[in-house]
Amino acid sequence: MDKVMRLASEKGVVIFSKSSCCLCYAVNILFQEIGVSPVVHEIDQDPDGREMEKAILRLGCTAPVPAVFIGGTLVGSTNEVMSLHLKGQLIPKLKPHQQQTMS
Repeated sequence: MDKVMRLASEKGVVIFSKSSCCLCYAVNILFQEIGVSPVVHEIDQDPDGREMEKAILRLGCTAPVPAVFIGGTLVGSTNEVMSLHLKGQLIPKLKPHQQQTMS
């Protein structure tokens, strides 16, 4: 769990993903379209991936991937992210992490 929390806190928006997961891809694209470039950790490519997956579930995520952290805090998986987005609550959470656009 220490590794997950350390990685989740390193950047503003972090997604724990699997390279073959279509929902992980969709969440990543959503963030990019909002103007946020999340750090993506492919846990299926990490030697500690199985332990990381268990740690994510112990933290309370409904599914091991995608596991989305904003500001070091677990937001959840696809359902939670999409629910926040549909309620208009996701973008305000992401505001501090959006890329600055040049005028």
